[in-house]
Formats: sequence, C-alpha cells, structure tokens
Amino acid sequence: MSEQEEILGKAYDARLLRRIWGYVKRYPGLFLGSLLLLPIVMVFDLLQPKILQLAIDRAIATGDLHKLPLLALAFLGALLGQHTAGFFQLYCLQLLGQQTTNDLRRDLYRHLLSLRMAFFDHTPVGRLMTRVSSDVEAINEAFSAGLVTIVADFVRLAAILVILFRIDFKLTLVALAAAPVLLAVAALARHYVRDAFRELRARLAALNTFLQEHVTGMKIVQMLGRQRDVAARFDERNRGFRDANLRAIKADSVLFAVVEMVGSFAVAALLLGAAGRIASGTLTVGVLVAFIQYIDRFFMPIRDLSTKYTIMQSAMAAAERIFGLLDVKELDARRVEGIAPAPVAQPVAAVELEHVRFGYKPDEPVLVDASMRVATGETVAVIGSTGAGKSTLIKLLARLYEIDGGRILVGGVDVRALEPNDLRRRIVVIPQDVFLFQGTLEENLSLGLPAQARPRLEDAVRRMGAERLLHRAGGWAHKLSERGANFSSGEKQLLALARALARDPEILILDEATASVDPDTERLVERGIEELSRGRTSIVIAHRLSTLTRADRIVVLHKGRVAEQGTHAELMSHQGLYAKLYKLHVTAASAAAPAAPAPA
Repeated sequence: MSEQEEILGKAYDARLLRRIWGYVKRYPGLFLGSLLLLPIVMVFDLLQPKILQLAIDRAIATGDLHKLPLLALAFLGALLGQHTAGFFQLYCLQLLGQQTTNDLRRDLYRHLLSLRMAFFDHTPVGRLMTRVSSDVEAINEAFSAGLVTIVADFVRLAAILVILFRIDFKLTLVALAAAPVLLAVAALARHYVRDAFRELRARLAALNTFLQEHVTGMKIVQMLGRQRDVAARFDERNRGFRDANLRAIKADSVLFAVVEMVGSFAVAALLLGAAGRIASGTLTVGVLVAFIQYIDRFFMPIRDLSTKYTIMQSAMAAAERIFGLLDVKELDARRVEGIAPAPVAQPVAAVELEHVRFGYKPDEPVLVDASMRVATGETVAVIGSTGAGKSTLIKLLARLYEIDGGRILVGGVDVRALEPNDLRRRIVVIPQDVFLFQGTLEENLSLGLPAQARPRLEDAVRRMGAERLLHRAGGWAHKLSERGANFSSGEKQLLALARALARDPEILILDEATASVDPDTERLVERGIEELSRGRTSIVIAHRLSTLTRADRIVVLHKGRVAEQGTHAELMSHQGLYAKLYKLHVTAASAAAPAAPAPA
C-alpha cells in the first residue's frame, strides 16, 4: 500500500482530466458560472492600481482634490466588485467540487458493492478506505486550489505583463530582471516540495495502517502487555510523519521568503530607476505606485505555484488510483444465460453438488471432486479437518465465488442460471462470528426485508425466545455499538437467528452457532436453532459431538472430496475416517472436562 501512496505522477494528465470532466459536465451551470466570473474578478482587481495612479497624478499631485471622492468611490466599487464576484466564483467552484466528488464517492462505493468476494481477499481494507475518503478529497482540493485557479493565474500574469509594457517598457524590464532567478528557485522548490509530499503520503499510509491494525487488535495488545512497546512504535511513525510535514513546510516557507525577497528587490530596483525620471518629469509618482501594485500582483501567483503544482500532482495520483479501482472487472456473480438444463435425479434435491472443483488460487485446489446431495427438509452435518473445504462449500452455494468445474444445483436448477439476489434470498447463512452493524436493533434485524416487516420481526423474536433481550436493551430503537460490541456472543447469535427466521429461507446454513457461548445461552440458541430448522433444509458445519449425533446425515470432507457420508451409527460401524475423527473429539472433550472431586 505504501508504494502506491508514494506515486505522485504528473500534475497534468489529459486522460484523467477527461474522465474527471465526465463528472464535472453533469453540472454545467456551476462550471460556466465559476468560469465566467473569473475575468470579472480579474478586471476589478487590475483596475485598482490604475485608479490609485489617477488619484495620485490627477488629484493629489495637481491639488485638484475635488476629484478624490469620485476616485475613492471608484476604488471602493472595484474592491466591492472584486470580492462580490470572487465570493460567487468561489462558491460555484466549491459547490461544483463537492457535487463532483459526491458523485465520484457514490460511484466508488456502489462499485465496491458490486465486486465479488475474491477481490476483497487480495485487497487491503485500508487501501479501499483511502480511495473512498482521502483520494476523493484530494480531487476536491484540486477544484478549490488547482485546475481553474492555475489557468486563472496564467491569464492574470499575461494580463499584468501587457499592462506593464503598455505603461512603461523600460520600467517593466527593470522590474522583471529578477524573474529568471525567481523561476529557477520556484522550479527547485517545486521538486523539493514534490519529494517531501511523496514522503508525507508514504508516512501517512504507514501511520494509518499501524493505527488501524493495533486498534482492531487492542485486545491482544493489552492481554500480552505490549502497550509500552506499541506506543513507542507509534511514536516513531508519528515523528516520521511530523518530520515529513516539516520538510514540506520548510520548502514552502523558503519559496515564500524568496518570492517576497525578489519582489522587494524588484520594488527597490523600480525606485532606483524611477527616481531620476520622476525628478526629470518623465515619470509620475502615480505610475510608480501603480507599477509597484502590479508587480506585487505579478509575483503572488508565482509564490503559490509550487503549492498548486503539488496539489495537482496529488489530485492526478488520486484520480489514477480511483479510476483504477472503478476499472476493476472482478464483478459479483451474474445470471448466466443459455445454460442448458441437464438431467436431474428424481425426486429433486434441495441442494446438489456434482463433481465440483474450486481453488482460491489456480495452483492450490480446495475442492477437487466434491459431490453430495441434500434432500428437502434434511439436516446434514459437514465435518472435516481444517482446510478440507467446509466453509468454501457455503461460499460456493451462495455464489460468492465461482466454481472452476462441475455444477451446483438448488431445487434442481443450476445456480448460475438464477439471479444471484434471488438465489441468496432463498439461503440464510449464520456464521460463528455474527456481524452486526452500527444502528438500531430494528435496522439490524430487518436487513433484506421490506419496510412493512415489523410484524414478522416481532414474531421471529418471540419464537426465538429473545423478548427478554429486546426488553433489556430498551426496545427496537436501541443503538448497537460497532460490530455489536454491547452484546455478548450468545446474544448476537440469538439476534442472527431471529433475523434469519424473519427472512423465512428455504435453506439454512449454520457454522456451528453454539460453538462459543456459555451453557445458559447455549440452551436458548439451540432451542432457537431447532425452531428455525423445523421444516427446512439445513446444512451445519459441525464442531460439536451433539450436532453430529442429531443430524439426519453426516458428510465427511477430506482433501477436497466427500470421503464418507451416512448416519452417525453407519459411519461408526465402518471404522473409517469419521470414526477416527469422532474418537479424537471424544478424547479431547474428556481431557477438557473438569475432574471429579476426590471422596472425603
């Protein structure tokens, strides 16, 4: 991630600007308003030195003071016109930036929602958050301090040069004698600021990554007593970020000071060159004052050029990363047209896998030749060692990943021939680690349900035996903390069961929902599972012995294949892989059980 954040690229990239323009042109009124107001602001600004010249030469120097009130009003009018037009120009520009980046951020997030799970397996979450937040904000900053203002600066410089040469050719040459030196210093500072900004982004990425990782893993940090060590490592990264900031500030300060110094030298050269001409009457004081005003306006955009250049570099780099993400083609599953229906065994099974092959990586298969059949209303327990492919079956059934070979049928229909949302509405998965979102209890329980689903939710909570939990929490409007941290694991399992029951799925998939809860809550959860499973096809990823013995059938996965299947009694009588696994479970459970107290 840090390597990507270091890339700044060019300050001007026509290809990226064309894509940004695709968003800007949605708001033509704001764009044209900000553009048309720019020359108005510039004209009012450049009128002010001319008005000062007239006030000095035609009123103060001649003693004709009755002209001063009119010139003063003209000067105030120019100021008022400049700042009024400047306000509306900046308002249009900022609003255009906000509307554009709002659309861009919305499209980014919707695109993320459309990507398949495999994309998130190899893309860090922190990088995606950076794309949607700070990278989009970098483009917004380019609207307020780059793009249009840089063009306006060059137009202003050209206009000032024309005015200066028209007023006095010789004085202009004297004033601009130091301009080459200034441009050379600005170029050097630009490179220095660019390098400092590159390091700044890399340091910020490292700081954010460290912070996200250790806040998420705070429980481990505290349990292992690593607070002091982690704080020291954070301080090191924090100091690196500060030092990179200081280098960027130093470069900008040096450029500012040099521009001010060169501007002062230019004014001094003007005074020296103009003194004799004023004495001889070939130059007026008003012209000299106007010159000084124009020179100050000339050097101001040059002073800001380095900062604006860096902003544009950052914006182009951010645009490169944003559009790179928008161009990702790893889209979620789609309904595949033209899949010919193959002969299906009778009666039709609720779920059927036929010679399924799959691997997360091409050369690392997880399922090699997996075939199994789950009848309607049947409860099947799936067991196997770690990495045997138990959880992978769940992901493939819901088409979170695409199989490499074979086929998966739901209700006798190939899942690829179904609309993914229709398929997923028929299936509910309850994982071991239930995920709850920030929001109210009602919002979490009604996920995927219509707005009028409140009666279904109330009935589901009652049937799951979770009314006490709802009452203790303070009702449906109770706010959940991040990931539901204000509820225990068992309580979250009960909420997940109620949410599943409200959706009334055809197929229920459980990743052993009672594997990590206390005995009292386990009874409630098991009763809820029994209620939820009644009359439904259920597939259980089994971790406990009680689940194995209650299942209608047990499927044993081994090295990507279905090694054995049958009832508990049948598999034990075969003395195969299942019998070995079961005996290991029994031995482990006996060893973990508390010893009986010794007789008195």
